[in-house]
Amino acid sequence: MIGDISDMDNKILSAQVNMDDFIPATEEEKEYMVQMRPSSTFFKDSVKRLLKNKVATVCFFIIVLITLAAIFVPMFWPYAYDQALGVIPGKPVDNTFNDLAPFEYGKAELKRIEKGESVVPHIFGTDAQGRDYFIRVVYGTRISLAVGFFASIIVLIIGMTIGAIAGYAGGKVDLIIMRIVDVIYSLPDMLMVILLSSVLKVVLEGTLEGTVLSKIGSNIISLFIVFGVLYWVSMARLIRGQILSLREQEYVLASQAAGAKGKWIILKHLIPNCFSVIVISTALQIPSAIFTESYLSFLGLGVNAPMPSLGSLASDALNGINSYPYRLVFPALVISLIVLSLNLFGDGLRDAFDPKLDT
Repeated sequence: MIGDISDMDNKILSAQVNMDDFIPATEEEKEYMVQMRPSSTFFKDSVKRLLKNKVATVCFFIIVLITLAAIFVPMFWPYAYDQALGVIPGKPVDNTFNDLAPFEYGKAELKRIEKGESVVPHIFGTDAQGRDYFIRVVYGTRISLAVGFFASIIVLIIGMTIGAIAGYAGGKVDLIIMRIVDVIYSLPDMLMVILLSSVLKVVLEGTLEGTVLSKIGSNIISLFIVFGVLYWVSMARLIRGQILSLREQEYVLASQAAGAKGKWIILKHLIPNCFSVIVISTALQIPSAIFTESYLSFLGLGVNAPMPSLGSLASDALNGINSYPYRLVFPALVISLIVLSLNLFGDGLRDAFDPKLDT
C-alpha cells in the first residue's frame, strides 16, 4: 500500500511527459464526452420557433396571399377600378350595370353571353356608378397595405434614430428628447390625427399641383406626415430602453476605449442587438397604421377619389346599407382579416424573437 502511494507521488511529481495522454480521442469517445449540435444563429433559431407556432405561420401565409393578390390581380383583371361599365363615349348610358348583385350581368353582357362570348363575372357585383366592386376592393386592399407598410417604415426610421440618440447620448440630450416624447404622448391621438389631416389636406392641395406627388394625392401625403409626427414615440421609447441597457456592456466600452465614434457604435453594435425589438414593434405597427388609414378614409380624410381604399369603400357603402349590405361586408371582412392576421403574426414574432421568453 505504501509502495503504491509512493509510485503515484512519483508519477505526479515527475517532469517526464506521458505521451499516452496526447493520443487523439476516437469518434465514439467524442460522442460520449460532447453532445454535438449543428451550428446556428439567433435568427435561424427564432425562425424555427416561429414556424412551430401554427397560428402565426398561417397568418403569415394569409398576409402573403392577400399582398400578392393586391399586387397581381389588377394586372390581368379586365375591369379597372375607376371604369364605369355602362358609360361608352358616343352611346347612351347603360344603367343596367349599376348596383348589380354578385355574379349578375348587365344587359350588354347578357347579349354577349348569348352569342357564346365569355364574360368575366362581377364577383362582388357593381356599385352605384357601374364599377366592378371586386377590383375596387382589391385595389383598396393594395392602397391600405401600401399605406400601412410605408407609414410603419417612416415610424421605424424616425423612432429608431431618435431613440438611439437619446439612449446613447444620455444626460441633457436624453432629458430633452424624453420631455418631447411625454408631450406628444399627452396629446389625444384621435383628435390630433383628425385635426392634422384636415389642416394638411387644405395646405397641400395647392402645393402638390404639377409635381410627381400629385399622383399620390394630398390626403396620403398628409397621412404619412401625421404618422411621422405622432406615432414614432412608442418606437423611440423601446429603442431607448434597449440601448440604455446595452451601452454599459463590455463590447461597447471596448469600442469606446479603441476610439470608435458614437455613430459607428450605434450602427455596428447597439442597433443590431435591438433587432428583435425592432422587428416586433414594426410588425405590430403595420396593423395600427392600416386601421388608422381605414378610419380616416371612412371619415373622408383618406385617399382621394376615385382611388379606393377599404375605409372609403366602407364609408360609401353606408349610403345603401339597407339595399346592398354586402358592399359593407366585403371591405369590412378584408380589413378585419388583415388586421387580425398582422396582430397574431406580430405576437408570434414577439414570442419567437424575444430571447428572454421561455421556449
